Amino acid sequence: MTFKWVYHQLLSAYGQQHWWPGDSPFEIMAGAILTQNTAWPNVEKAITNLKQQQALNPQTILHTSQTKLAEWIRPSGYFNIKAERLKHYCDWYITQGEYPVLRQWHTEKLRDALLSVKGIGPETADDILLYAFERPVFVIDAYTRRIFSRLGLVNDIEKYEELRHLFESALKHEDDKTALLNEFHALIVWHGKQHCKNKPSCEGCVLRQECDF
Repeated sequence: MTFKWVYHQLLSAYGQQHWWPGDSPFEIMAGAILTQNTAWPNVEKAITNLKQQQALNPQTILHTSQTKLAEWIRPSGYFNIKAERLKHYCDWYITQGEYPVLRQWHTEKLRDALLSVKGIGPETADDILLYAFERPVFVIDAYTRRIFSRLGLVNDIEKYEELRHLFESALKHEDDKTALLNEFHALIVWHGKQHCKNKPSCEGCVLRQECDF
């Protein structure tokens, strides 16, 4: 069993996910910050609120009071913290020249810069890189650790960077690596929600035949 085998099993079972939903790169970036420690339906409500206020752009977010911004994104949870993080991100984003400039940066430089922004950790940075900037990086989240440790392909004690490089190296020879990593992560999230929960629902799981758990 390999990472590629898992990918094909999930793709065959669920089809293409066309993830991450968003009308613009910045919407994807904002969603990556808002989805920290919350379920996606809550993020959608917060995004809808920002759109209704015509505030889903870095300039408006930066110049809106933190109290008002927190109220708009309340559905996403931890809204005061996330309002602060969004404002830090928008300040950095505008200062650097926004998408037209940042999209020209080398991936490692862009990743290091994202990680320097207060409130942006590795998972959020890689969400932004993969989905907004379409870079060939893999996102390691709780679903990834849970599924692949149960399959016996990882030990679930590896550090984030170790796991990221493990996935990226295993799929490095793909013709369109970015598209594959995008689809793979989306499929992992869907499978985790459907079957590989904290308490697994194994009936109908397409990976059951190879699962050590």
